[in-house]
Amino acid sequence: MNKKIYLDYAATTPVDMEVLKTMLPYFSDEFGNASSIHYFGRNAADAVTAARENLAHFFKCTEEEIIFTSGATESNNLAIKGVLRAYEKDKKNKGKIAHIITTVFEHSCVLKACQELEKEGRAEVTYLPVYSEGIIKPADLEKAIKENTLLVTVMYVNNEIGSVQPIAQIGKLLAKINAKREEKIIFHTDATQAVAYFDTNVKRLSVDLLSMSAHKIYGPKGVGVLYVKKGTRITQIQDGGAQEFALRAGTLNSTGIIGLGKAIEVLAKNKPKETKKIKELRDYLIKKVLKEIPSVRLNGSRSKRSPNNANFSFSDVEGESLLLYLDAEGMAVSTGSACSSGSLSPSHVLLALGLKPEQAHGSLRISLGKYTTKKELIIFISKLKKVLEKLRKVSGEILKEYYSKKK
Repeated sequence: MNKKIYLDYAATTPVDMEVLKTMLPYFSDEFGNASSIHYFGRNAADAVTAARENLAHFFKCTEEEIIFTSGATESNNLAIKGVLRAYEKDKKNKGKIAHIITTVFEHSCVLKACQELEKEGRAEVTYLPVYSEGIIKPADLEKAIKENTLLVTVMYVNNEIGSVQPIAQIGKLLAKINAKREEKIIFHTDATQAVAYFDTNVKRLSVDLLSMSAHKIYGPKGVGVLYVKKGTRITQIQDGGAQEFALRAGTLNSTGIIGLGKAIEVLAKNKPKETKKIKELRDYLIKKVLKEIPSVRLNGSRSKRSPNNANFSFSDVEGESLLLYLDAEGMAVSTGSACSSGSLSPSHVLLALGLKPEQAHGSLRISLGKYTTKKELIIFISKLKKVLEKLRKVSGEILKEYYSKKK
């Protein structure tokens, strides 16, 4: 039986044992609802407060600026729709359409939220280009700003190719522009893939809103955070109770929140050491693949990318087949190819870089984590060579025929 090797940490991470140990009592013995005022509720509430303190310390903000959600998808939706809803509720904006600026290769939850608002006629949206390295130009953003620009939302680290956006530079630019404006432009970043490796001091980034998920940093699934800078005009988008400072209705996922609080504590303690180790492994992987495998390209920036990310395109190979054959060899990776039965649809992220469909089609994302070893990468590279050799014999001519017909 093949040894199972996990190289898909950008998708999710295993729960750290320290995190699990901290969470366990709150599944059973300490099961109270954090909104209840009796003994059981107070115990849960105290643990949630401690978690909130950990997160506030990590992001360098106040506890009241930490809003717990079910994860980054909800946080992103709350950021975009909550800001727009607050704008629409203001009587002076009656009949006005707000303008949102984002990028062409955001996570689907951001893109779809923006597209839906466009369809509803509630907002106009500008999608900034990201060029060959997957990085926007602040000058493009500045040119895109209009009188009715309400929100800028830019992903910190792209989830597919790991390219890093100049968030702090954008924050400073918007602060300068806002100093001359009556209606402030709100700045949001989806930092889901950035929290484990990059500076997320919200003051240094000059962001008003920041999203993240616990399960990307060895915490549990189903819990996340939206940082909301004090004074930011935003309102809840789901009706219910007054939890989370009246911004996110619903019973708190106390156990998940407690796990997130511990995960951020563990991360803060080990971040520099783990980032250095993971970057060294990633550099080794990229060097070996580019040197030893023919007809391959690295997608995204070589230098301005997440320490744990390597995204390659292999010619004459169908992405889903590559993933499935590697899975059969015990290798867990991901592909940017969004293939479905009877159609071939390459990743919107790779197309945004200027890749042709046939180039984007054979893409593979390898993402490392704190449990990744060099031995695992050596095994993976060996298996990758073997699978590519097999697939290129079979699928090369098929793909050539397919794309010749498409032309």
